[in-house]
Amino acid sequence: MKLTESEYGRLAKLRSPNSNVLRNTAMAFLVGGAICCAGQALLNIYKMLGTDEITAGTLTSVTLVFLSAVMTGFGLYDKIAKHAGAGTLVPITGFANAVVSPAMEFKTEGYVLGVGAKIFIIAGPVIVYGLAASAVYGVILFIVRAMRG
Repeated sequence: MKLTESEYGRLAKLRSPNSNVLRNTAMAFLVGGAICCAGQALLNIYKMLGTDEITAGTLTSVTLVFLSAVMTGFGLYDKIAKHAGAGTLVPITGFANAVVSPAMEFKTEGYVLGVGAKIFIIAGPVIVYGLAASAVYGVILFIVRAMRG
């Protein structure tokens, strides 16, 4: 049976579950906000322990990446994401999850050809485009400053 594009669209819409946009938005807001609050709490704790602002920020980032990687390893991050949706995509924790998930999935293929080759399958393009954009920005900034004298 060959379906036209419009028939396929109608069938897909009919079979797709309805999403509760209000509930999904609220959960994303609450969980994303909780992650951000946890990050702020960590920052405050590190500053109370006597570290300067930059070091406290670095320690906070490292801690959040570590915790989200461990939670991904134990399958907790996916359980939270199932209910929180986009709220778990808060940049640094979502990035850590995007790196650890494929690494775990391809572990059976070995550490070099599995983990090593697939670890950045999702996050790799983000890193590449981020580095490329920063290089372009750096060149533009260099030119603008050189023109000012």
